[in-house]
Amino acid sequence: MIISRTPFRISFFGGGTDYPIWYKENEGRVINASIDKYCFVNLRELPPFFDYKYRLRYFKREEVNTLDEIEHPSIRECLRYLNINKNIDLVHHSDLPAQSGLGSSSTFTVGLLHAAYAMINKMPSKYKLALEAIKIEQNLIGEAVGSQDQTAAAFGGLNRVNFGGTRELSVTPLIINPERLRNLQDHLMLFFTGFSRNASSIAEKQIDLTPSKTLELNAMIDLCKEAEKSLVESQEPMSEWGRLLSEQWKIKKSMSSLITNSDIDEMYKKAMVAGAIGGKLLGAGGGGFLLFLVEPDKQHLVKSALNGVLNVPFNFDFSGSKIVYYSNHD
Repeated sequence: MIISRTPFRISFFGGGTDYPIWYKENEGRVINASIDKYCFVNLRELPPFFDYKYRLRYFKREEVNTLDEIEHPSIRECLRYLNINKNIDLVHHSDLPAQSGLGSSSTFTVGLLHAAYAMINKMPSKYKLALEAIKIEQNLIGEAVGSQDQTAAAFGGLNRVNFGGTRELSVTPLIINPERLRNLQDHLMLFFTGFSRNASSIAEKQIDLTPSKTLELNAMIDLCKEAEKSLVESQEPMSEWGRLLSEQWKIKKSMSSLITNSDIDEMYKKAMVAGAIGGKLLGAGGGGFLLFLVEPDKQHLVKSALNGVLNVPFNFDFSGSKIVYYSNHD
């Protein structure tokens, strides 16, 4: 039996510049962090007593005999990519729901790919894991996804990620002292607004519009650079990150009319009036999680203003995807 544990991520700056349609011709740059909310993939060889070859349990249950019959695209293509011919028993558990804006589908792909490699007694590097998960999702499945979610899930940590060039991606950890890191974490609040009903269609629309959004995407790159300098070099107050998050949100909203709605806008307004310094919606849009930067002594006011909206405390994760259990005897 093999169990992989892979973190979800929050994206601070640069989201949208991680689509290949942009970074194949321009600079792609994001700042993101993985968090201590995880996707678990339990993978083992299915005993030979059943009249099917694959038993898969996620939000659905599949019992089929061939790869082509597998409905779940990531499971089907990961197993096909690694040419795994064993009988498979797979169970998926998650700390957070799908379509929540924290990269859940890519996190699952990274975790499954990691576990599948372990099943054939191989240990891929974080870089290899990220690149191959990107290839599986974008090229083999044809998903409308960028490249930051897979990278954050594979590497873990608080990073600046650059996309493009011969290496496709490079990951640079943001090195700040422990006190400043704690200060950043202590200022962040995460609220679940509800499920996005059209996340994939929003992403597809954003990809379609990318060639016409050069001004906005370059502005995101500039914000990303400014945010890194503020956090790492100048040691400015955390309030500056809040201001920059709001600037990022303004640009993101201008990319498509589908990204926000009246309910999300009302939640955002309530939080800001209650004392939040800044914030943004995570993921493609239409629902999911709102991230705010709030002074610790005002966080109770924001919670009160968003009464009934689920607040999810979190910390950063620095391990990335890992195999937490491995045995050849189960």
